[in-house]
Amino acid sequence: MTFDDILERGLVLLGCGKMGSAMLQGWLSNGLVPSSVWVHDPFPSDWLNTLAQEGLHLNADIPANPAIVLIAVKPQMMADALPTLQKLGNGETLFLSVAAGTAISYYEDVLGAQTPIIRAMPNTPAAVGRGITALAGNAKSTESHLKLAEALLQAVGQTVRLDGEYQMDAVTAVSGSGPAYVFHLIETLAAAGEAQGLPADLSMALAKATVGGAGQLAEDATDSPTQLRINVTSPAGTTAAALEVLMNEETGFPDLLNRAVKAAADRSEELGK
Repeated sequence: MTFDDILERGLVLLGCGKMGSAMLQGWLSNGLVPSSVWVHDPFPSDWLNTLAQEGLHLNADIPANPAIVLIAVKPQMMADALPTLQKLGNGETLFLSVAAGTAISYYEDVLGAQTPIIRAMPNTPAAVGRGITALAGNAKSTESHLKLAEALLQAVGQTVRLDGEYQMDAVTAVSGSGPAYVFHLIETLAAAGEAQGLPADLSMALAKATVGGAGQLAEDATDSPTQLRINVTSPAGTTAAALEVLMNEETGFPDLLNRAVKAAADRSEELGK
């Protein structure tokens, strides 16, 4: 299955909120034509209404055999939205879900066990093309299905394949929820700067740029994050003094993040039941 299949048979986007819109924008920027896309969303944005004037099919009857259906509805809307696509199950259509907390088995129960289904966990930096998405497929999803899903999701960032869906709760806890941890780090770093006498706007600007720049450096550098930390830490210097606090095994980042990520993973498992 390739992009040519999408051009010929169509792509259906079920739900087009922030994540769906980010992906759709990426696809259109990479050459997908609006007339190849069907969007079903109960509250379409002005942007979607504009695209409808350019050929996108908005809340229209979907094709009989689309190449792919991407499910991006909120979990609480799933029970109402998914059964409307039941007639496409057990066929050639690939279902790709980016909905949080919904297991592959749920889709198989609704759509049929012979349906090719891939579950994906993107994160919010997809909105600026810097997301990372983990994928896992069911027994009916082939290598070509996975490659098509990766090609679509790489429009908004990187992709990784999981060994199996059993890893999805941990992925959710690390990269799915992870941006919120980083945003909170920015908040608290800026507040700490204020406590040392910096104006609020200056401290926030320093915190944002520092976290953003360090993240980019960590991605681009050949050195590991551990080596990058060592590189910037002069013996008995200011960074070493701070790291003595942050790396404390009982009160620092190691224990705190272990507990935070475990809490998120446990909650993801609960929500999936």
